[in-house]
Amino acid sequence: MRRTGTTRRGALTATGALALGAVLTGCGGDDEGAGGKRPARAATAKAEKALREKAVRDGALLLARYDLVAEAHPATAAGLEPLRAAVAEHGQALAPPRAEDDPKKGAPKGDEAPPAPAGPVSADPKAAVRELAAAERRRADGYGEALLAAGPELARLLASVAAAAAAHAYLLTELAEETAV
Repeated sequence: MRRTGTTRRGALTATGALALGAVLTGCGGDDEGAGGKRPARAATAKAEKALREKAVRDGALLLARYDLVAEAHPATAAGLEPLRAAVAEHGQALAPPRAEDDPKKGAPKGDEAPPAPAGPVSADPKAAVRELAAAERRRADGYGEALLAAGPELARLLASVAAAAAAHAYLLTELAEETAV
């Protein structure tokens, strides 16, 4: 006697067929002439370039802040230097590709000077380092939010930089506790 209704084998077969159909649909060719794909890529590229430029500007501001704190409180300079170097490397990694790197693009634009950091550095070394920690936390949060708008490659990079910024915030908080007034 044959069972009626849905069997486990029938359910697995149906699920497999649906999954195979979804995979085959997603693996279609990437026709340049397909409606609207080129403008979508251009919009994505523009958004990612803007995201990268903002990240570089924010990194330049943070670098300037590190320099101000190290200059105002020389006792903290040794502890800040490795973190500052990492922030500089993040800026280089996040920088949008330069026009000179792509022969199809126009002439490169002149390098812009980093913006001046806002506000003076605290006279208390602990407070100044805590302010740096807060800036690194904001940076980590900002990159975490930017992940939603980024493509896969940039998202991975932003996630790495966000994790590094969170680690910097932790290390700066510890440095603030160790800093003598």
